[in-house]
Amino acid sequence: MLWKRMVLMSLVLFIFGCATSPLGRSQFAFLPAEQMDIMGEEAFLNLKQEMRLTKSASLSNYVTCVSGAIIDVSQSSIPHWEIAVFEEPTANAFALPGGKIGVHTGLFQVAKTPHQMATVIGHEIAHVLSNHGNERVSQQFAVEQGLALVQALANVQTETGQLLMGLLGVGAQLGILMPYSRVQESEADILGLHLMARAGFDPRESVALWQNMASSGGGDAPEFLSTHPSHQTRISELQNAIPYAMQLYEQAQRSGRRPNCRMS
Repeated sequence: MLWKRMVLMSLVLFIFGCATSPLGRSQFAFLPAEQMDIMGEEAFLNLKQEMRLTKSASLSNYVTCVSGAIIDVSQSSIPHWEIAVFEEPTANAFALPGGKIGVHTGLFQVAKTPHQMATVIGHEIAHVLSNHGNERVSQQFAVEQGLALVQALANVQTETGQLLMGLLGVGAQLGILMPYSRVQESEADILGLHLMARAGFDPRESVALWQNMASSGGGDAPEFLSTHPSHQTRISELQNAIPYAMQLYEQAQRSGRRPNCRMS
């Protein structure tokens, strides 16, 4: 029967979809890494076709310098990372599976030093190293399969059935997807802080970066319904993590890691 097959599929996914993030958190991510890399490469290719790449060699070299210093200490198994700077006014950056990094030119308005830029780049690289893309896709698939299972078991045409589906939709969103996204963002903040410090960037400037973000971005959405931590929560978590990151930074300085990334 359909519902039995769906239950079996769900059990298989949960059994074989267990993974562990670099910070030791249990994850639900079952897609093959090779498939995620292909998806990332295709998405990045489409973005480069749809968005305007910067013509500034200075900006591109600067971002490549910061990114390269962090990648060098990341112990990443990705053989080749690709970095692109897009002419976009928003203060944003992203990273995709397969080692694709994109930075918007608007980010230079808030990331005012190499250390602050390293905060953002480290955060994005941390997303890739933590397999957050795989985790998000896997979670979405699990939610869709779970709701499909309920549809197969319940008569959704009845008033009670409609109410049940509505409650499950909200419950699925708040109970699985959104909280996990906040966890992923916080995880990328801390791992990114460790990465930038190991590369020789000053982790104390991560706080200044998010203070700049807060002052330039207007009001926050309520954190309970946000996929990102509020600026103040983010800053507090980073401040708590800075003492250990400073140890990594000082070790990097002693070993000669002093990135000289500048915009000429």
